[in-house]
Amino acid sequence: MVLPVWLLPLVALVIGSWLGVLVRRWPQGRPVALARSQCESCLHPLGPLELVPLLSFVLLRGRCRHCGAPIGWFHPAIELAAVTIALAALYADGGGARAWIDAGLGWALLCAAWIDAGTFRLPDFITLPLILAGLAVTWLEQPEALYDHAAAAALGYLGFRLLNWVYWVVRRRHGLGQGDAKLLAAAGAWLGLAALPYVVMGAGLIGIAVAVLAKRPGGLRADRPIAFGPALALAFFLGRLLGQ
Repeated sequence: MVLPVWLLPLVALVIGSWLGVLVRRWPQGRPVALARSQCESCLHPLGPLELVPLLSFVLLRGRCRHCGAPIGWFHPAIELAAVTIALAALYADGGGARAWIDAGLGWALLCAAWIDAGTFRLPDFITLPLILAGLAVTWLEQPEALYDHAAAAALGYLGFRLLNWVYWVVRRRHGLGQGDAKLLAAAGAWLGLAALPYVVMGAGLIGIAVAVLAKRPGGLRADRPIAFGPALALAFFLGRLLGQ
């Protein structure tokens, strides 16, 4: 049984709120599932009425009800991003089970990209299950393409690892992390061999555009690391939506 499509944006708000907690707490090694939400300034536990996605932020005018400290735009931003992903999946897929699947993929990529942007780490607990999920979805949607997608996953991982090895030999430093290789493997599992060059090219163009538009202090330099995960995640998600 597939849930009604009108529920997807509402579920997205809840997912976005939870992703905000995960993105903030996982890099710090703090508990995510069992710990209560609290103000990051005064550490006061938040009540149910303070945890309504977007609405609580608006009603509280972006400040903690207990200490008055600014909440910041991080939480509403990630909640809006989760809703945007849900709407994009609905637009591309027109509803049905595929819209829910693609929204789930987008939410996982959003979480991975946000963590990587802040820590230069792509979590294994997201990238590795995405590989298995991609193969499972392929088996359900296109069982005849399973071998192609499995080969794409292996080629994506090995290709990025080889590229990083060559970069290490030439420059004596890493150019791509293992997380990037695992994320490209996940893209291969979901999209297949033919899509991999487009994902890599799209991620490269997105990464260059973001780096230029960001106007980082000191300019673009070879020794200044740039998180590649967000660009790769966006190219991956667009490849899934546009692949139809």
